[in-house]
Amino acid sequence: MPYMSIADLPERVRNHLPPRAQAIYMEVFNHAWVQYSNREDREVIAHKVAWAAIKKRYEKRGDQWVKKS
Repeated sequence: MPYMSIADLPERVRNHLPPRAQAIYMEVFNHAWVQYSNREDREVIAHKVAWAAIKKRYEKRGDQWVKKS
């Protein structure tokens, strides 16, 4: 299920990531959703790929995700 807007993202993403990171998550998830369309577990894979993209650009400090320097 690709996301049409940031408001559609899971609560854990919306509540913890800054707005730009949410946009990145949505874009990467949607791309992975299409890329892995032949797999039964594509939703799980798409979430993993999206989180990996976030972790490349952001790091968690305490309870907040901040952009890496």
